[in-house]
Amino acid sequence: MRIGELASRVGTTTRTLRYYESRGLLPARRDGHGHRTYDEGDVRLLEQIRTLQDFGFDLEETRPFVECLRSGHPAGDSCPASVAVYRRKLAELDALMEELGAVRAQVGAQLERAERALVELAADADAPGGPEPLCELAVRTERRGG
Repeated sequence: MRIGELASRVGTTTRTLRYYESRGLLPARRDGHGHRTYDEGDVRLLEQIRTLQDFGFDLEETRPFVECLRSGHPAGDSCPASVAVYRRKLAELDALMEELGAVRAQVGAQLERAERALVELAADADAPGGPEPLCELAVRTERRGG
């Protein structure tokens, strides 16, 4: 099949396919007229790349999976190099989740503090010059000079 048909089948553009070719991820086979030609194996390679990218892998991280398929393995993740990429990606995701958990805890604490301040404000609504809620995030920004 030609590049346009391949692009259509896998839901991408010919420009993207040429880029993958320039990066060595897609083979550059040509017919007698100089046209790029592709087969079902190339469809599998591209489906593997797209699936991994949908999961957050960058293009270079897909290389071991592509090479595994090219070497004749039934799946792109049936090679040690692919498994190593999975391990690195999981460690990266675990670190991000830990970081997000810490941010969530901070936002939750701010929410609790703000809700308490609103309750106090409502209780003192009739008193002139009653307490105003303090936005801790604004105070932190002012302290940093922002």
